[in-house]
Amino acid sequence: MSAADPPLDYRLSGQVPQASPKVAGAPAACQPATMHRIIPARPNFYTGSSLNRAGHLRDDQAWMADAWDNPASQFVVFRQGRPGVSGLAQGTPRAHFMTRPAGNYPWVFLGLLDEAPVFAADLSLAETSEIDFTDLRSITSILPADDAAILATGRAMLYWRAQNSFCAVCGARNHPVRGGYVLRCESCGAEHFPRSDPAVIMLVVKDHQVLLGQSHKFPVERNFYSALAGFVEPGESLEDAVRREVFEEVGIRVDEVAYHSSQPWPFPASLMIGFYAQALDETIVLEAAEMRDAKWFTAEDIQNRKAAGFNLPPQDSIARRLIEDWMAHQPPGNQES
Repeated sequence: MSAADPPLDYRLSGQVPQASPKVAGAPAACQPATMHRIIPARPNFYTGSSLNRAGHLRDDQAWMADAWDNPASQFVVFRQGRPGVSGLAQGTPRAHFMTRPAGNYPWVFLGLLDEAPVFAADLSLAETSEIDFTDLRSITSILPADDAAILATGRAMLYWRAQNSFCAVCGARNHPVRGGYVLRCESCGAEHFPRSDPAVIMLVVKDHQVLLGQSHKFPVERNFYSALAGFVEPGESLEDAVRREVFEEVGIRVDEVAYHSSQPWPFPASLMIGFYAQALDETIVLEAAEMRDAKWFTAEDIQNRKAAGFNLPPQDSIARRLIEDWMAHQPPGNQES
């Protein structure tokens, strides 16, 4: 493919966009930036934990054995992906830290918190009626930041453990080593490592408008519009993934792409990488098989969303943060209340 050729995804789709003088396949780094950089107003949910992952201790079997038996070690527990919490009835949920539960169960060493070892344990098969388990996303916005990040890490790691009991190379059973961060095949010795699936999520902007979409996956009754998103494909850069996904979902060509922030998303195992993307046109060609709707919104439209009968994505999502940070940079009088 020459530098002047349109991206391969566009050519295969049969909908080749017209190249502009600024967008002719040249890397974005070679082009003058025109988008105003929007700095995140605050950390995303599930980030910023003071947990020390202490990766250097995972190979220390003697230390790990002592930590396992140490009465000062703390455990966060899960049942079918739902974390154990305390204070739920009082409306002040916290991660339920406890001493080591009795029995045998999948576990992983998460790190050190205030120098105390912290483990996550999957009690899905245990009798634990004295612990309240709840959906993590339902309480994230009112959890302390440390608790939310630790529970997100534990949920992601235990999900990975549950999905990889057997070797992908030979089919034999895997055995956890290095504090649970590696699964080693008991037969062929192949090692399997935790994975996070990278996904781009982008707020498409043009002038003083943003493009928000509604996927068929969204509950109809909630009627919320969100930033567009999609998984990064093998051999694809993040910027190329942004341009491809926007074009595939709404038929709009994107020029400049600017990074905003990232967010671990353990539902079940993604890393969301947030961007703003500059649209070159406003004509929406909806991919009806994937998208229910997509529209352009002004800051005033979003500010008056309740009267218009639509909602924004939940508070814990990076999509919401992209929208709110964009709103905060609009002209005075247009910010979201």
